[in-house]
This record gives sequence, C-alpha cells and structure tokens, in this order.
Amino acid sequence: MFRIRRVYDNILSPDRVAIEQVQAMLSERIPGLNEKDVAGLPGKLRHPVRHGFRAFLYVVENQRRTVKAFALVYHEAEIGFVWLEYLASGSGSGGRGIGGTLYERVRRDALELGAWGVLFECLPDDPALCRDPSRRRQNAARLRFYEGFGARPVIGTEYETPLSADDDEPPYLVVDTLGSERPPASKNVRAAARAILDRKYGDLCPPEYVEKVTSSFKDDPVRLRPFRYVDQPARAAVAEAEQPPPDQRIALVVNDLHLIHHVRQRGYVESPVRIATIRREIDPTRIFEEIPPREFPDRHILSVHDRGYVRYLERVCARVGDGRAVYPYVFPIRNNARPPKELEMRAGYYCIDTFTPLDGNAFRAARRAVDCALTAAHAVLDGRRLAYALVRPPGHHAESRAFGGFCYFNNTAIAAQELARHARVAILDLDYHHGNGQQEIFWERGDVLTLSIHGHPNFAYPYFSGFADERGASAGLGANRNYPLEEKVEGTRYREVLTRALRRVEKHGTEILVVALGLDTGRKDPTGTWDLTAADFAENGRMVSALKLPTLVIQEGGYRVRSLGVNARSFFTGMWQEAFGPGSGQAGWKKNFPLQS
Repeated sequence: MFRIRRVYDNILSPDRVAIEQVQAMLSERIPGLNEKDVAGLPGKLRHPVRHGFRAFLYVVENQRRTVKAFALVYHEAEIGFVWLEYLASGSGSGGRGIGGTLYERVRRDALELGAWGVLFECLPDDPALCRDPSRRRQNAARLRFYEGFGARPVIGTEYETPLSADDDEPPYLVVDTLGSERPPASKNVRAAARAILDRKYGDLCPPEYVEKVTSSFKDDPVRLRPFRYVDQPARAAVAEAEQPPPDQRIALVVNDLHLIHHVRQRGYVESPVRIATIRREIDPTRIFEEIPPREFPDRHILSVHDRGYVRYLERVCARVGDGRAVYPYVFPIRNNARPPKELEMRAGYYCIDTFTPLDGNAFRAARRAVDCALTAAHAVLDGRRLAYALVRPPGHHAESRAFGGFCYFNNTAIAAQELARHARVAILDLDYHHGNGQQEIFWERGDVLTLSIHGHPNFAYPYFSGFADERGASAGLGANRNYPLEEKVEGTRYREVLTRALRRVEKHGTEILVVALGLDTGRKDPTGTWDLTAADFAENGRMVSALKLPTLVIQEGGYRVRSLGVNARSFFTGMWQEAFGPGSGQAGWKKNFPLQS
C-alpha cells in the first residue's frame, strides 16, 4: 500500500523525515552530487523565489512512512514549463510501476499548472556520445521509460555539446509535450534551455557556451527524435482528474454524535441542522476527504480544563438524563470558594451565562467534538495542509473551568495544545463573538499566539472580555491580541483588520495555524450585526491560506441556516484555491466541477 503526496516544507516531523530520506537517496544514487545542493533542499521548498524556480517535491511512501520513490520538479511560470530535476526510486520499491505512477502525477500537475511541457535531461544512448556499452543500456532503459509517455529528445541543436574534451555522456534535452501532437515552439524551448543553463549550471557554463547552445534552437517548432523504443506511447495523453488527489483534499472530520445534543427550547439556535446545511454545500465541491474520528484519552481535555470542572460536567449530564436540562441561575460572585452541594445548584459555579443548558447528552456530544478536533489536528501532523473539524457543540467560549455560549469543552484550545507539542502555533478566532476561552486558557503562555476579531464587548457577547488592551500576562504578555470592531462591519473593513491579524501571525513565526471559524459574521445572522457576504468569506479564506501554513479549521458559530452552508463553502473554496488551485497544480479538474455558484 503506497501513497503519493507532495511535501511543501520541513516544518512538521513527517515532512522532515521524508526530506531526510530523499536527501539520503540523492547522496546514495547520484555519486559526486554537490552535498550543498542536497542540504539546500528544504530551503528550495520553503523559499522558491530565492532559487529562481518554484520547487515541488513528491514522495511515494509505504504505510511505515518509508520513502520508496520521489520526484523533484521545478516550475517556471513566466516561460511556462516544468523541469523534472530528479525522479528516482529506492531499492525494493517496485521500480517502474511506482516510477510510472509518480511521473503521471507530475505530468498531470504540470498540465494543470498551464505548462506547455515537462523538460528534463537524459544521458545519451548514442555510441558517439557514450562509449560505455553498459552505461548505454542503462540510458536506453530510461529513455524507453519516458518514451512510453511520449517524451523524446530534442534533435538538431547544440544542447549535447560537451563542456570540455573530458566531458563524456553529455545529456539530451528531453521534452514531454503532455499529450500534444505538435512539438513546442522554438522560442519556448530556447527560453527554457537558457533558464536551465543560467540558473542550474550558471557556475559551470560560460556565457559564450550558453549563447552557442540557445542560439542553435532554429527549427520551429523544435524537432523531436522519432520513437525508437515504442511504436505508440501508451500514456501520452494526460487524463483529467475528476477530483484532487487525496493529499490535496481538505481532511474533513464530522462529529458523528452531534445529533444526540438537540436543545429544543424555542430560540435556541445551536441546532443539528447547522451541520446538515454545511455538508449539503461543501460535499459537492469534491475538495474534501472525510476521515472518521478517533477516540482520544481524557488527558487531552485535562491539559486545558480543570479536572473538577470536567468531572462535574460528566456527573451532572449523566444525572439529568433524557428529556431534562439544567440551566444555571445562581452565580457565586461573593463566595466562590464553596461550590453548592447539589449538582443542579452548582451549574452557576461553572457557567458564564444563563442560556447554555446541561442536558443528558451535552457531555457526550462535547466529548466527541474534542475527538474530532484532535483527529483533524493529527491529520495536519501527518502531512495534510488543510483540515476541517465540522463539530457541534462549539467550544471557543469554554474556559479552563467554565462553560457558556453553547460551549462546554474548548475544541480549538485542546487541538492547539496538542499541536503546540510539535510546532509553533497561532489561534486565529474569526467568530463574531470574542474567543474568551482561548484567551483565558493561554493568558500566561507565550508559546501559543491567540488572536480574535469580534464585535466589541460593549454590545456583543460575552461582554466582559475581548477589549483591545487585554494582551496577556507573565510569559504570555503580548501573545494575546484582540481586534474588537464596531457594530456595523462590511467585507472591506473586515479584511483591513484581518490583514493586520495575519501579519501578526507571520511575525510570530507561526508553523501551524488553527482557525476558530465562526460563520456568524455573515449577513443577517441572528446572533450578529455584521454584513459579510459569500464573496467576502471566499476572500477571507484565500487570505488565510495565502500564509502557506498547515491549517486546521474548527467550526464555531454561525446560525442563519439560509446562508450558513454557502458561506462555509465559499470560505473553504477560497482557502483551497489559494493552496492548490490555479498556480498550485489543480486547475484542470475544476472545469467540470465549479467550486462556487
């Protein structure tokens, strides 16, 4: 069982391990390769502009995460070609089968990037250019492999000109036209050859050599060598994908127990229909891959919540049973050192409002929401760039020892706590209401940055927190930022503030971003006053994704059923298109499956 995935950087452990294995394979399989180039691979992935090309690294892994094959390619967007730097498999990998599947992925992504071809070098099979018969056989086998996809050497140029008299086996320049029957224009291949010689071999090729080679591309279109090893290429055409590959879909984890928590009192807007409405809109996009929630031990909850509080929720919900609910109505402001003996009376000891009930299933549903958030967090740790925990009840109002605002356990904080064991984390709360739970939980910690854009507490729940001067304390001083906004906000104003928050995320050196997504910022939400539209949500998603960070999104508020699903779809398609869409290797399949209506 193998999987192909793209490795974007070396931030997370699975990606670091994959890159290290690729570096070892490069050193082993290519004797004499400059070790500086091998060591510089992570930098090429993280900082493509510095290297003149945008680097793509694909790996084929088995279930033990052993890299069995890899491909390193470069994209030159201005000239419009993809350069295949390496495609190699390890010993015992299954050889050609894995290599062929991997190369098909490279070809498809190249086509969807808008490239007119994939270019690469192959050592020659001509006795005049390679004197060693055993080497010629190896070179011929490689050329035969690529001929099966329609790729052939360019002929009639000086590209094979040796740099010196001692230079044996000067390489062919090979072009894969990606299924096009017409060879590419001479000006395109000439420009690509110049880019390769200047940027890849600039320290070896003198200017006069580069000029000699590039000026030799005179045939228009260029001529490709006739097929030598195959009568008809079996896989010349590139099949258009119906949906993105698994590694480029958003990992979706849905709370499969959310239906058991259904408060039927009139006016209680946190209802099960929220999940169904969102799913109805996001499922047809085909950019999600649903994965089942795993069960996690209580220690994850106890890492952010008070043990007495957690045990109280479990006991009181079990005692209440079906058909009943406890609403807090007595609050121990003056004497909170002695909680009431009766569980029902004790609700106010742990609650911040009077409208969040404790019913027979609140604990179970909230506990499962935590499992979902942690499952999605681990999907990110396993290499997914985007993950979405679609859960209810929400969690961002739950503090270390208090529930409220429909929230019982702080899913966002628990997931961030787990992720912070592996990387530098920031929480960006985009709900209409202040993320008081994360603020309180991480108030004295500097390792997790907490940001919240919300309605000013002068008029918006929870009223007692979310002011701009609340900056954290002790080691957390400066690691909490609030952006309280006015009562009427439209998209342009919101994006001005979102830009400020995203700059703070970058300044923090964030390696994993956790987004507490509230859709109650949308127009006509019953709990909000802002005026964001579907187009605004799409642009907000794009801006968040432009950080190019592994990102976990956890569902919080949003209660207008008529627009809830459309706004969710817009946010995630904006994120996805920025991460994987045009310019990122996934333009083609969207022609048949438009993401937004």
